[in-house]
This record gives sequence, C-alpha cells and structure tokens, in this order.
Amino acid sequence: MNLVERIKTIAHKRSMTIKDLSIKAGIGPKTISNWRDRNPQTETLQKVADVLGVSVDYLLGNTDDMHANKKDESTADLIAAHWGIDLDNLSQEEKAIIMARARDYVKGLVDAFESK
Repeated sequence: MNLVERIKTIAHKRSMTIKDLSIKAGIGPKTISNWRDRNPQTETLQKVADVLGVSVDYLLGNTDDMHANKKDESTADLIAAHWGIDLDNLSQEEKAIIMARARDYVKGLVDAFESK
C-alpha cells in the first residue's frame, strides 16, 4: 500500500474525507493526492499524521505500529478499556484532553496518598 492509499484508508477509518483531513491539517486540498507523484515535505506529512493520530513512519510504511507515542497510546488504551471509550472515534484533541485529565486524576491520588 502506498502513502496516499494508506492515508485514505486511515482517514476512512476515522470517518474523514481527504478534504476534511486537509482542512484539519491546514494543507491545500490537492496536497495529499499530489503525493502520488512527489514526496511530501516532512512538516506537512507530520500535520497529516497528527490529525490521523498515527506516526509518520506508519504512513510511510516503515512500521505496522500506527502510534508514534507508544507510552501515551498504551495509557490511553488502558483508560479507554477501563471506561469503555472507543478511541477510534475521538480526535487527537479529545484524546489529549482525556490523557490530561487522567494524568491530573492520578497525580491527585498520588499527592493524597503521599500526604497521609
């Protein structure tokens, strides 16, 4: 699967069109389709990866591991499993909010435990 096909597949899984993805990534509407004939700029590819919630290496086919930050994703997966949250339907921003709230909650527990 080439870069553009991989991007389309992931976007579809995220219920996004390429147009939606382009808007969220702040890139031109034809940018992704142009990657069939030329290599993307690193910064632009990173924007697309961030919106899709995958690593650049995954988009390029260098790995089958979709997630760039395994530590946060593993923690997010545990939180999602515990609370029954479907992460696939959340945006990166929503995932970041969940992670931040979880960190705050755990920090509060640790602080309370240490103060006893």
